[in-house]
Amino acid sequence: MSITARAVSWAARDRLVVDGVDLHVPPGATVGLLGPNGSGKSTLLRLLAGLRPASSGVVRLGDDDLSGLGRRAVARRLAVVDQESGTDTDPTVAEVVALGRLPHRRPWAGERDVDRAAVLRAATAMRTEHLLARRYATLSGGERQRVQLARALAQEPSELLLDEPTNHLDVRHQLELLALVVSADVTTVLALHDLTLAMSFCDEVVVLDGGRVVAAGAPATVVTADLVARVYGVEAVVESTASGPSVRYLRALPRLEA
Repeated sequence: MSITARAVSWAARDRLVVDGVDLHVPPGATVGLLGPNGSGKSTLLRLLAGLRPASSGVVRLGDDDLSGLGRRAVARRLAVVDQESGTDTDPTVAEVVALGRLPHRRPWAGERDVDRAAVLRAATAMRTEHLLARRYATLSGGERQRVQLARALAQEPSELLLDEPTNHLDVRHQLELLALVVSADVTTVLALHDLTLAMSFCDEVVVLDGGRVVAAGAPATVVTADLVARVYGVEAVVESTASGPSVRYLRALPRLEA
């Protein structure tokens, strides 16, 4: 299903963190949220997930107004993976992935065959089935990220929201993880810092600055040297090579005095 935001804003202490954002993610598309630190990416993801109520504007999942849906109904359709997903207990990987089945089970009900099958499908899709018996705390950062994605897919969502899924991962694991994300049959919105990764894996990108959308569209047309200079304050060369697009950073530009 699609995700749509119309004139969505959110304010904290009289400061607009997200300011009148319009966004449309077609069914099955992968859309990247780009922008410097403090631009509003994580906050916008939380608004799209219904984790924070918008100060104004409307978020829709398909034809449904998000504000009119209960948390359980939302959780059956939309899954979220935050930057940090820790735990105070010592669960196995299978137990972590099985958390994704909670929206589909009655309170206090035990695990059913359908739940176990969904856990195995999700773990296999994220290449973590061999880790199911392991303790989550023993995993590497890349393994944990794949397990959290498996937990999200076990919800069997139609929409998936990811906040910096490649954070703290080495290059190999970044590429592997995003390849798995885009191969999943879901509508995906993900916040990213790496512009080259966004150009390589996203169907469209939306660039935020100061809580506002300053550019949106196909990555090749949006991510330009001019945009990198204007939004990030960095001189860069944006290249299209035989191996794919890349952004090469040259130097930080002098800050303009207010």
